[in-house]
This record gives sequence, C-alpha cells and structure tokens, in this order.
Amino acid sequence: MEVKVCILGSGPAGLTAALYAARGNLAPLVIAGAQPGGQLITTTMVENYPGFPDGIMGPELMDIWKKHAERFGARYLTATATRVDLARRPFTIETDEGPVRCRALIIATGASPNLLGLPSEQQHMGRGVSTCATCDGYFFKDQEVAVVGGGDSAMEEALYLSKLCTKVTVIHRRDKLRASKIMAERAQTNPRIAFQWNSAVEEILGKEDHGVRGVRLRRTDTGEQTELKVDGLFIAIGHSPNTGLFRRQLDMDAVGYLRVSEGTMTNVPGVFAAGDVVDHVYRQAVTAAGMGCMAAMDAERWLERRGE
Repeated sequence: MEVKVCILGSGPAGLTAALYAARGNLAPLVIAGAQPGGQLITTTMVENYPGFPDGIMGPELMDIWKKHAERFGARYLTATATRVDLARRPFTIETDEGPVRCRALIIATGASPNLLGLPSEQQHMGRGVSTCATCDGYFFKDQEVAVVGGGDSAMEEALYLSKLCTKVTVIHRRDKLRASKIMAERAQTNPRIAFQWNSAVEEILGKEDHGVRGVRLRRTDTGEQTELKVDGLFIAIGHSPNTGLFRRQLDMDAVGYLRVSEGTMTNVPGVFAAGDVVDHVYRQAVTAAGMGCMAAMDAERWLERRGE
C-alpha cells in the first residue's frame, strides 16, 4: 500500500494530524499502534479538554476524534509498526499487517509513563492511581494523596497537588531528592507536603470498585513494612518516548525524545513529529493536538512545494 501521508500513532497528536491532513485532501493513513487512542484511552474522566464543560471519558473522547478524522477521509489501520526505513522516499513502514509506503510521514507515537510494575497498579490505574496530576488532581480535592518519585517531575506533581489536596506525601526510595535544588526547596518548605524517605511501594491497597485506600511500603534500608493511608497515588518516575523504531535514523536527545526544527520537521526531510514523542514538558492532550495540527500543515506545505 502506498499513500501520500502516513501517521504513526492514534492519540491526540496523531488523530488531529489525520483530521487536518484529510481536510487538506491528502487521504492520510493512520497506523493505530499498540495502544489505539494513546494515553487517553486509559484515562477515565477528562475535564480539562476545551469544549467539554461536564467532562468526557477518555475512550469516548478518542472515539469522537477518530470519527471526526474519518469523516473527512482519513483511513485507519489497526496495526503496529515493526520497522521503518527513512533512508529514501517513499518511506517504508513495515507493520504486522504488511508494508506501507508514504511520501510524507508524521510520527505521533507518544511516550509511555514509567510504572512501578505492580499488579495492583494496573488494577487501580484510572481508579485512584494516576500518572498525571494536572489531568486527575481535581478528583482528589480535599483528600490525602501520595506521589512516588524524587525528581523534578515528582516535585512538580506534589506542588500542583498541594494546591488541591489536604496532604501530599512524597514516597522516595532514597534519603535525598534527585530534583533540582530550587524544586526540592519549594517542596520541602511546603506545609502540605510530607516525605516518606527510603521507601518503596510494595502494593496499592483498595478494592477496584471503591478506589484506593492506601499503600503498603517497604523500607529500602531495613526491609520493614508499613501502611500509609491515602486516597490516591500518583506515579512520577518519568516517561519514556516511544522512539525505538527511529534510533540511528532520526535525531533525538539523550532520553530519546525526537528533535524538531522549523515547526515539526525532523532531521529527515518529509518526516515530521508531534505530541509527547517530542514534548517532555507539557504532555497534555491539548498541546499534543496543537502539534498534530502543526505537523499536518507542515507536511501539506512540504509536499506542495514539491508539486506532490
């Protein structure tokens, strides 16, 4: 199969790129990926996306987005890319449903939050366990929560939650923070933030239908186990961009986020990137959607300049 524009990823960035490319008469093909709908598909209620004052369930929002793009001619392939060849055009994307070739490629493969790897974490994800305070913090207003992590991201989460929650406990497996000095000072001088040092989460306690009621902690220095009562748990131990397919083909930073210039252009002409695969600062659906729009417009103009 050969198309003008192929979009890897079907989260907010990918589906917005699909909508704009479709309206530009480019008949884009979206390769949905391993998690169709992106990170929002695992989110329960979304209350900070403009236009939905009463909130909307994450899967429902992504279904609306998909239908919107398809209405204007975007095509959707439920497949996972396994290899890409960006050395020559048309670019080739190998998938588990067969190869796809394209004149321009938009990468919107997103990033995945690093998790603790506990069965109870998956059980309560979206039901008391979250990886985004900005997204879900409001649901825990006037309650007690915990944040796992010791870097700047964890301090940002804790500081944000301290504006909403009565108490925030930072759980860190070491006896000092990895965060920058200014972020550490802000958190440690905040009267609503407490610290549980030398501690790791062993289990998240609660029932699926009734939410989280606490966490079981293990001291990393003595092995002693204790329980901490909380109403919610925020995992803030970093994100990993989904860029393994593009190593040694595209420029990326030390962590793996793609580098772009002149809007959304990567170092390979005709390859564009948008959303959390580029953005490690904001990581919001609305910012990803904005970048998806930019990538589609950049791709359309790039093809037009070449008479394609």
